[in-house]
Amino acid sequence: MVFHVLNRGVGRMRLFNKDRDYEAFEEMIAKTLLSCPMRICSYCLLPNHWHFVLWPEKDGDLAAFMQKLTITHVRNWQVNRRRVGMGHVYQGRYKSFPIEADDYFYQVVRYVERNALRANLVESADSWCWSSLWRREHGTSADRQLLSGWPLPQSRRWCEFVNEPQTEAEVKAIRRAVNKGQPYGNESWVKNAAKKLGLESTMRRRGRPSKSTPKLQY
Repeated sequence: MVFHVLNRGVGRMRLFNKDRDYEAFEEMIAKTLLSCPMRICSYCLLPNHWHFVLWPEKDGDLAAFMQKLTITHVRNWQVNRRRVGMGHVYQGRYKSFPIEADDYFYQVVRYVERNALRANLVESADSWCWSSLWRREHGTSADRQLLSGWPLPQSRRWCEFVNEPQTEAEVKAIRRAVNKGQPYGNESWVKNAAKKLGLESTMRRRGRPSKSTPKLQY
């Protein structure tokens, strides 16, 4: 099963202030893979948050990989800023939700790899070098080793497709899954995945949200 995984700095604090911060995090990813194997389908690092699309081979792999990566990052972040043991770095535990390996997978990978473009940080998604799209399109063979294959075929026009606007309905559907912690796929698959993973509570209708509690936009 494939998962969309994300987290944000506490209070929208910047996690990455300079190029070296991004580079160090990517080095941490590579080192984490040595002890906690994980298939990384895509990722994108933004100044105050990050996204991954991960494809674990067995139960427990996702938790092990993310725990090792985030603990290492927090420790390094605090040491570099001389704030060891002082306050939080992330807003909480990472969020994750399963994705159906169908068109829904393509939608989420595209959403993740468009992040910097959507945030107006670059004019084309593949020019943001802290992402899987840049690694695939412009990186060296060593750069691409960080990434895995996909559970579905990859189009030769993928980069062009990512740079095309994503529909508002698609973006809203993905963000709704993120905010509710729901599986993302067709209705029957979502129900089955929620039952299998104990996520039935995310499927219940909630009352109208308080106006004082805005939803995060990832």
